[in-house]
Amino acid sequence: MSENKNSHEMEGAMNPSETGQEPRGGDPFGVYNGEEGFSHDAVFTGEDPSSNENDTIRKLELDLKEARERELRSQAELENFRKRTIRDVEQQIRFANFPFARDLLEVVDNLNRATSSAETTNPNDPLLQGVKLVQQQLMQVFEKYHCKPIDALGQEFDPNFHQAIAQAPSPDYEANRVMVEASMGYVMHDRVIRPSQVIVSTGPSSN
Repeated sequence: MSENKNSHEMEGAMNPSETGQEPRGGDPFGVYNGEEGFSHDAVFTGEDPSSNENDTIRKLELDLKEARERELRSQAELENFRKRTIRDVEQQIRFANFPFARDLLEVVDNLNRATSSAETTNPNDPLLQGVKLVQQQLMQVFEKYHCKPIDALGQEFDPNFHQAIAQAPSPDYEANRVMVEASMGYVMHDRVIRPSQVIVSTGPSSN
């Protein structure tokens, strides 16, 4: 008799639906763990696990894309910096003699004045011929280092290369043309060392 009673008690414990008991919390999806009863640590939420995995994959793909974009930007900035550095070094080398040439122009001006004055008084003076040779050698050195005089006389006035010191009417030059070159200008490569000082024509006189 006692064996039958124990058997019924075990069946009741194993089949809680027959005793009218429900899982704790009224959750029909509770998992029965024998003597421990229903476990709520393993309750089904109804969510698809693959959805969370897809969200994680999308987030990782987005992070990877952003990391690649940052890498490309960094590479572009580094390349631009390298090009700027090379260009700056080239410019420094190219114009390293710029201050020296600018200071030497005063010597060139004095030689030009001396030869011009001597030609009016004694053009056949052997000393004058020797000074002219020195003058020619100096200009050859200038050209060797890409320092050349600016072609101004008769050219259209250009404020980038010419410095106007006066304006005057002229029957020989159109308006806005250089009619007199008072001081020769020079350029080194594409940079002006000194602009030409010029008188600009206003065209033929109205009188």
